[in-house]
Order: sequence, then C-alpha cells, then structure tokens
Amino acid sequence: MGAVTDEKPHHLGHRQRLRERFMSGGAASMPDYEVLEMLLFSALPRGDTKPLAKALIDRFGSLADVLSAPPERLAEVKGVGDGIVAALKLVREAGLRLTRAKALNRPALSSWAAVLEYCQAAMAYENREQFRILFLDRKNTLIADEVQQTGTIDHTPVYPREVAKRALELDATAVILVHNHPSGDPNPSRADIEMTKKVVAAAAALGIVVHDHLIIGRGTHSSFKSLGLL
Repeated sequence: MGAVTDEKPHHLGHRQRLRERFMSGGAASMPDYEVLEMLLFSALPRGDTKPLAKALIDRFGSLADVLSAPPERLAEVKGVGDGIVAALKLVREAGLRLTRAKALNRPALSSWAAVLEYCQAAMAYENREQFRILFLDRKNTLIADEVQQTGTIDHTPVYPREVAKRALELDATAVILVHNHPSGDPNPSRADIEMTKKVVAAAAALGIVVHDHLIIGRGTHSSFKSLGLL
C-alpha cells in the first residue's frame, strides 16, 4: 500500500505565486499571458490556466485583442466555453466603464487625454468600423456618447441629418465625431473628409458645433482639427 501524500498539484502553487507577484506591485512587468492566466482563475477554478492563456494570446496576438475578440471567435479556441467567454467580456466591460467614467460629465476639451483613452478602449480593437458621437453641453461637458452606426471592415454609413437630430434630442450644443479604422491606420480617407464636411454643414444649420473628428487606430489616432481639416 502506497504512502499517503498531501502534495498539491503544481498549478496551485503557481497560482499563489502569480497572485503574490501581482499584489506586491509586479503587475506592470507581467506579460500578457500571465495576466490572462489570472483572469481565467475564476472561470477555471481547477487546472492549469497557462496553456489556455498562451493559446489565446497566440491566436489573437495580445491581451487587448483577446478581450476584444468576438465571442464566436473565442469559442473556436479549444477549451474556451461560455463561462470563459463571459469572464473575458466582463473584464472588458469593466475596463470600458472605468475609462468612460473618467471622461463622462467632465469638460471634454480640458480632459482630452481621458476622452482619447476611452475612445481607444472602446473602439481601437473592433474588427468593424463604428461611428460614435460624443455629445457636449454648453459648458463642453460630455453628457452622452452613442454608437450611431456600425459598418464593415472599411466603411460605415453616416447620415448627417441624424447626427444633428440626435444632438437636438439630447440638448447638446456641440459634438465630437469618432470612428475607428480596423486596419490600424488612423489617416483620414477622402470619404472621411467629405462625410465630415456634410456633418459639419448639417450641424451648423441647427447651431451645433463639431469640435473635432477623431479617427482611432491601434494605439494611435488622428484629429481633423490638428490636421487642419476642420
């Protein structure tokens, strides 16, 4: 009869070591796959999460890409079920709400870094174009943000009159237009420039100011105002 042992699976010690590193201030130096390992602890209370974390990073490229991936693509990775998809999407939603809270109900033009951080978090890793509007009141305080349209990988239909109409409904006196380029290149296209001109004209007819049009790429952006296009 073999001897009884209290030895615990090696992954339990690994989990504890990761937690200790994280809590002792080492989070910034942890690679993406280790942060993802920890995120998976709650969804996979037993077993080693490292292989799945590495598989997800290998498939999508980075932690940000994993968190932003569509549920159906996440589910293509062996070992990923509904619980893991829900856990990853919950983390992304929490991050979006944090960055949004930093920007909402604050003067947008003097809190520009917070506005950009939110737009990057919300749109940079989307695989389809989105056209988002940030609505401002008379004090240029950000009072609402809405995705007006979602398009394809390289085109989003925009209806200038609808932009102006929605601003009136929210009692906004100014807007900031935002859309993403899934390619990662934030340079405006000719279509982007022409569309912006039409939105500016429709808004001006109703006394609404377009402060800027931001194009969001991955970790970068362009500003129509800075480029002299607005």
